[in-house]
Amino acid sequence: MLSEVCGVNDVNLQAMEKMLETRILSRGNELYIEDENPEKKELLVRMLGELEDHVNLGQSPTPDLVRAVFTSLTAGSDERAERLKEAHIHIAAANRSVFPRTFAQALYIDGMDAHEMVFCVGPAGTGKTYLAVAHALAEVLGKKKRKLVLTRPVVEAGEKLGFLPGDLAQKINPYLKPLYDAMESLAPQETIQKLEDNRIIEIAPLAYMRGRSLNNCYIILDEAQNTTREQMKMFLTRIGEGSRAIITGDVTQIDLPSKRESGLLHAIRILDTIEEIHFNYFTSKDVVRNPLIKKIVRAYENDET
Repeated sequence: MLSEVCGVNDVNLQAMEKMLETRILSRGNELYIEDENPEKKELLVRMLGELEDHVNLGQSPTPDLVRAVFTSLTAGSDERAERLKEAHIHIAAANRSVFPRTFAQALYIDGMDAHEMVFCVGPAGTGKTYLAVAHALAEVLGKKKRKLVLTRPVVEAGEKLGFLPGDLAQKINPYLKPLYDAMESLAPQETIQKLEDNRIIEIAPLAYMRGRSLNNCYIILDEAQNTTREQMKMFLTRIGEGSRAIITGDVTQIDLPSKRESGLLHAIRILDTIEEIHFNYFTSKDVVRNPLIKKIVRAYENDET
């Protein structure tokens, strides 16, 4: 248990040391804190207790989770600490559970559980697409939704689509690869292939959504910052009875000629008063892909400020 709490090469222990600003020594099955401050000792004990709870639930603690638990406890928010433990996505058919690594991710999961439409906005590496795909697979494989539709706008970011080799499907495939990557990391390849062969999973450019009515489907619009206002309106009005729609995007990476044309920014502005729609916002603090990515995102944020 202690080895799982401390993490590989004691990475979680190192995170605890930074949070508590003191050295923590591991000797056998015991931890020793060098600081004599009783409040720090008590906080360490509480953090270890919370992390043990996560391990018992089947989660492998990470430095991001350590920081989230620390923030919850120091803010005096037992509710935040509980949400970190209770919020999760279980993909029964793949025998896989996905847990939040930050409090904002826990709120995102809660939002997808409770709302038919969710907008999730944040920088790269915060798990926007990954968690949406996990939630979608859980519902589709659990027979709660008949079909999963994954779509994103095909917008060129410097490279020209026309110069890419192959037919239309081959040209589009690189744009949709992140969605495939997320699915393949969550369920066996043969499961994904079977769903695609049976057209239970459909991946298509946003332009192919026009004129359709999607009932009892789980629909994910990825990279929504690159939709125009007209495209966003078209997509949102495709949602039929019994469907759930997740819209994800990073407003700092708009590849449209003018940021003012972004359908995502426009939708956030005019739809934020609709109670049935949940809005979730990630910041650089929620980057979980790689610690280096978090530093890069913050550097760009500081430069823009």
